[in-house]
Amino acid sequence: MPEVILAGAAGRIEARYTAGKTDNAPIALILHPHPKAGGHMNNPVTAQLFHLFMTRGFSVLRFNFRGVGKSQGEFDAGIGELADAATALDWLQAKNPTASQFWVAGYNFGAYIGMQLLMRRPETDGFISVSPPANAYDFSFLAPCPASGLFINGSADSVVPPTEVERVVAKLRTQKGITIAHEVVEGAGHFWTEHLPEIEGRVGGYLDRRLAGELE
Repeated sequence: MPEVILAGAAGRIEARYTAGKTDNAPIALILHPHPKAGGHMNNPVTAQLFHLFMTRGFSVLRFNFRGVGKSQGEFDAGIGELADAATALDWLQAKNPTASQFWVAGYNFGAYIGMQLLMRRPETDGFISVSPPANAYDFSFLAPCPASGLFINGSADSVVPPTEVERVVAKLRTQKGITIAHEVVEGAGHFWTEHLPEIEGRVGGYLDRRLAGELE
């Protein structure tokens, strides 16, 4: 998959991009974990999310937030990182002007940024939120959440208590017009070290059902 360099507000943004096989291929943006905790676009969960969308015919982009890898700038407590995500999405949409759908998927901090991004981009068709840090960030900005999607977390997550994710899911499920799926993987921790196949199976299964029109 080719490396691409995007022009961001803090300088260059290092990214990886794979194009779909059709002119109207759907697009997906993948967002990595917290930069201050060693997060980067080649994180195993992030790379797996990229692969799940790629194998389903999406044009997919993942990138390093500012200050990570070859991306310029410094960590900006989420504000600049949201700007980086918007820049990446602008590039992805310009590259694929006839895309049939747009999805955003993120892990940990990337899930938080992804949910903020979809609030600003009403054209979002779906989201995947892996281990969203609901105890570290206020997710009340999801009012209302504009798209249906999947939350997935582990029952043994010691970084983000599962009850915190359930609280966000329960609130979103009171909204009309969207469907929020929630998968809790028994025994999985925050880093999914021995449970990557569960992400592949559950996220992949959810995507397949959504793309086949079996879910809203």
